[in-house]
Amino acid sequence: MTITQVELDYAKDLGPLGGLIGEWEGSRGDDVAPGKDRGIENSKYRETIIFTPIGRVDNHEQILFGLRYHKKAWRIGAPDPFHEDTGYMLWDAAERQVMRCFVVPRGIAVIAGGTAAADATTFALRADVGSTTYGICSNQFLDREFRTVRFDVKFTLDDDNLTYEEVTELQMKGRAESFRHTDGNTLRRVT
Repeated sequence: MTITQVELDYAKDLGPLGGLIGEWEGSRGDDVAPGKDRGIENSKYRETIIFTPIGRVDNHEQILFGLRYHKKAWRIGAPDPFHEDTGYMLWDAAERQVMRCFVVPRGIAVIAGGTAAADATTFALRADVGSTTYGICSNQFLDREFRTVRFDVKFTLDDDNLTYEEVTELQMKGRAESFRHTDGNTLRRVT
């Protein structure tokens, strides 16, 4: 994938998301999640994320600019991905809002958002179960057994490096305390 001049010109409309256009690879990911026995499993992983401009989106008075993205992650040494999500990163300049709208093929959809300056190189997004704006929706099994009650992610873009730290707070059936499912990686731009 090569970034075109049109995509570079479009980047200025994306606010803090403009630097994400392209393909990214990371090989030092760390995933702490519920294991098969519902205990703690720590996996190292590699991943790719591709961000592609989608153009301007008009919602009556609201004007958004965005990126479509696709993310895949593989445990180190495994041939098949253990995680995949796809969605959109959106910028609302008038409201200074960054949004990530995504689905995971486990039966969960998230819209997370936060406030950022147009030139921010670090921004944080959050979603809470039950929120009518930045919220979380799960299938019946996940809601009953591994209910996602909160999702937080922080992105930091430094030239050709993208770092993220995610915390997904789960309320697991049979546990009084919540489980902090964490993911984090530093990726390098490859195109």
